[in-house]
Amino acid sequence: MTYNELTRRHFETAAHAGTLTGPGVRRGVAGSRAMGTWVQFDVRWRSGATPLTLDAVRFLAFGCPHVIAVADWIAEHAVAAVLPGRTGLPASLPELKERFAVPTEKVGRLLIIEDAWIAAISPPSPGETNGNA
Repeated sequence: MTYNELTRRHFETAAHAGTLTGPGVRRGVAGSRAMGTWVQFDVRWRSGATPLTLDAVRFLAFGCPHVIAVADWIAEHAVAAVLPGRTGLPASLPELKERFAVPTEKVGRLLIIEDAWIAAISPPSPGETNGNA
């Protein structure tokens, strides 16, 4: 498979790969390694910021170069983004599909990325105490 320049660059560098820990960090996970695609996002909100902004985003991913590249791009573009009540990705799924030249048969992988992202930025569940989704 041939990958476009943006996909190759984010796949080869994956500058935002890693994890975050500590107060204020939320984690969202989706997918399964056994099924071929697994993604985790860790996000940290800027303390006391109004409106809410993300201070740091990291990801871990298991999957094809498109999965890793898109997750890295999301982590890069979400930092300092204002997300008041936002429930989605920094770009729509059709935009990401086009930007990264994701083949139609891989669109389901973008949905897994979206699920992990939404889990990471969603408000805590009632009774949640550890800050992780």
